[in-house]
Amino acid sequence: MSIINKTYSKFLSIFPVVILFISVLSNAKYNFIYDENNLSFNISYIIIFFWSLKRPEYFGYGFIFFAGILNDVIQNNPLGISSVEYLLICVLTAFVRRRIILQNLIYDWIFFLISILIVGSINYIILVYIFNIPIIYDSLILGLFATFLIYPILAKILSWIDNIVQVRINDKKNQ
Repeated sequence: MSIINKTYSKFLSIFPVVILFISVLSNAKYNFIYDENNLSFNISYIIIFFWSLKRPEYFGYGFIFFAGILNDVIQNNPLGISSVEYLLICVLTAFVRRRIILQNLIYDWIFFLISILIVGSINYIILVYIFNIPIIYDSLILGLFATFLIYPILAKILSWIDNIVQVRINDKKNQ
């Protein structure tokens, strides 16, 4: 039974990384057509922002870089664009984590908006001006806004998952 408990506790410790890779491999940029506009939201941004802000010890920069490379391969983007976006989100959350004393959902939500606007702007500049890939700016802004709106819902779900993981890890340590 001890081998099963060790395997289970190791799985719980890498669970956020597993969620990130599942979202990247399943191409978790969900698109909806609304009023002739392509409305999309990017779950990977939310996962990286949330876990980097709440539990930075779960994600290493190597995992995040590799997830970005996988995302570029799956979405047929120039190699390294998503890695730069994901790592920039990590840098911004590290800055926010060091500056904020009191963390709550409203502050996190506001800083998430600022972070994805910066990341979206850099994404637009790199893809349009360097690689000459045409991007519809309205669609990009709508997608970032949809990602911003869905953040509180997914943050509550991820908090619930984090609480379950922490209870399980603490139970295993107490035994």
